[in-house]
Amino acid sequence: MRLIFYSLLVFFCLLISCNSGYDETEVSLDSYVVEDGFNLKVLAAEPLLKAPVAIDFDAKGRIWVAQMPGYMNDLQGSGEEEPSGSIVILEDLDKDGVADHSKIFMDSLVMPRALAHVYGGLLYVEPPYLWFVDIENDKPVNKVMVDSIYAVEGNPEHQPNGLELNIDNWIYNAKSNFRYRRIDGVWKKEPTTFRGQWGITHDNFGRLYYNDNSRILLGDYVLPNTLIDNPYYTPKASVDKLLTNDQRVYPAFAGSVNRGYAKGVLNADSLLVNATAACSPLVYRGGSFTQSYSENVFVCIPEGNLIKRLRLNFMGDATKAEQVWQNKEFITSLDEGFRPVSLKNGPNGSMYVVDMHRGMIGHHAYMSPYLRDKAKAKELDTIVNFGRIFKVSHNNATSNSLTDFDSLNASELVSLLQSDNGWIRDRAQHFLIFKELKTVIDDVKDLALNKKNPLGQLHALYVLEGWNALSFDFLVSVIEESNSDVASHALVISKDFISEKAIEQASHIFKSALDRNELGLDAYLANVLGHWVKINNHRFQPLLTKILKRREMNTTVIDAAISGLEKVDTVLYNDSVIKNNLKNTPFLSKLENAITNRKSDKKNDIYTLEVVREDTRTSGSKMFFQICASCHGADGKGIDGLAPPLMGSEHVKNTERLALIILHGLEGPVHVNGERYDINLAMPGLIRNESISDQDIANIISYVTNAFSDRSRSLSNKRISELRNVKSSTGMEFTEPELQALDKK
Repeated sequence: MRLIFYSLLVFFCLLISCNSGYDETEVSLDSYVVEDGFNLKVLAAEPLLKAPVAIDFDAKGRIWVAQMPGYMNDLQGSGEEEPSGSIVILEDLDKDGVADHSKIFMDSLVMPRALAHVYGGLLYVEPPYLWFVDIENDKPVNKVMVDSIYAVEGNPEHQPNGLELNIDNWIYNAKSNFRYRRIDGVWKKEPTTFRGQWGITHDNFGRLYYNDNSRILLGDYVLPNTLIDNPYYTPKASVDKLLTNDQRVYPAFAGSVNRGYAKGVLNADSLLVNATAACSPLVYRGGSFTQSYSENVFVCIPEGNLIKRLRLNFMGDATKAEQVWQNKEFITSLDEGFRPVSLKNGPNGSMYVVDMHRGMIGHHAYMSPYLRDKAKAKELDTIVNFGRIFKVSHNNATSNSLTDFDSLNASELVSLLQSDNGWIRDRAQHFLIFKELKTVIDDVKDLALNKKNPLGQLHALYVLEGWNALSFDFLVSVIEESNSDVASHALVISKDFISEKAIEQASHIFKSALDRNELGLDAYLANVLGHWVKINNHRFQPLLTKILKRREMNTTVIDAAISGLEKVDTVLYNDSVIKNNLKNTPFLSKLENAITNRKSDKKNDIYTLEVVREDTRTSGSKMFFQICASCHGADGKGIDGLAPPLMGSEHVKNTERLALIILHGLEGPVHVNGERYDINLAMPGLIRNESISDQDIANIISYVTNAFSDRSRSLSNKRISELRNVKSSTGMEFTEPELQALDKK
């Protein structure tokens, strides 16, 4: 017996010694199709991941993941308030290119939704807060609140996110009108244009791109904040622009979408026609795909289980996008659990796909009865506790080892400002700034003047800006020596150096820039001239007039000029030279509008909006589950003996009748879809609850009609207020015959 025992013990030990201890989940890619010439590889999957929504790379190239397992665990969206979220670090200890370990950096988080490695630490979002922590031995230390109202209201589909570090050293967000930056250890927050819904990206020049559910790609024609210097003018010509009218998608199979019953949503084969949940665009800047893919935009279409590719066309004062293919996508899948929700450029030039891998991707506040039934039939609500990250690489790309940025010296970082990989350039720029490696300032200045490498110039220019090491003299040299892209950036930065003593120099360089007659430069020149007019109208107004005359119908140039003319708009409007030269042009009418707004103190909304407000259906869903669901059921199907069903009820489709019921209550019997319900207790109305406003009632109506009828319906606060005074014959709850009689009036 002892011999058998020891033999088993030795055998068991041998098994343990043969086990690598590496946890690599194998995921079949048989149901996935990727464009020819590319390779799709699973880098990580469950159990290492659970509902990933965002990733970022640290200095060593490791992937950090924000996980949101509290989102849509079931059809009711229960568990959103639970601290089930986390941020984890993926590690590849056996160096085979696939993650085999997951290290918890932070756990017990409630719905974390974004993260970014900046300033040597981690910036992350746990609504409503934006936090920053330093990192020591892969542990968080020195937690600092950056913004206490970053994401105060809204549901998970409609809260700020993104944390996109742009070339201008500012961090931008989707679904937000604020940007952030740390200067001398102090976090700064300032208004910017409100952009998009989920996901944000930038091109090599620094223009921002974003989207919303039904519009595949939106973007700005110009650099951020160029057009909003004047708080009394709201530019519309060149920000938040629809870059393509083509919203077609080409899924591989008939999936389940929220409004699939509506005309035109699906084709004859039940395939989705246009995007309904587009998110997370990415401008590819990795440098390892073929040249034809440079600065192409990839877009997540999670409801269609695909990733789309678009090509950007730059036209100086505008940007347009076009789908590269018809009847084809870059990646498609037959797996209805494939839910791409985020895309990232990476340190080795590949593109990374975050697959939340969830059956239900739309929030319950917007869920139609149609989708609810489809989801139940397909058991989509059971696809939880999954998550994948894919790497997309070109077959001909060379395999480069990851760079450890913490080990690089200043000179090595400067050389990386010229890398073909935009992620590498961005990271090198940021490291030089926050580590204050100014010993190489001369090398950085030389690169900023090297017109043979415009991309290197731009990054070097903003290293100097981040070091506060620029002067007007140097910027003049950059403008003189550079192409229009680099000169445009130098002009934007030069607004920080406006002074009386620089008038002569400024006048000379602006005349020279004006003589270049470059469309891509003129908008920035017009904006800067507007600021200089405040210093010396006599010297700079003629230059501004000349450019406005040359581009008199160009709305981008006009918006840029008016943005720079705050406080001198009235003087310019009344100037006879301006009026004679620009008579009957859009400039004068738009300038007049800005003057009127200033007199009435009507500012651009971005200067008055502090938080993103919660939409009516989300607010209504919260109130429904607090007040109504206990009797009508979370699924709206009613509870025997308590309340009749709301699902498909004629009382729900009639918004005024629904409002009267919510306000004043209802006494049975009542008929729903031809079936009689004898309810023992009358439903009490909410009219006597002083804490519930007309807006609250409107929100409940918005949610209930969306969740339990064919579409969302609304009723104005004014009408709800009027219906408070419409009483039943007893002054108590209405009866069904009384409601029917009111319908006929």
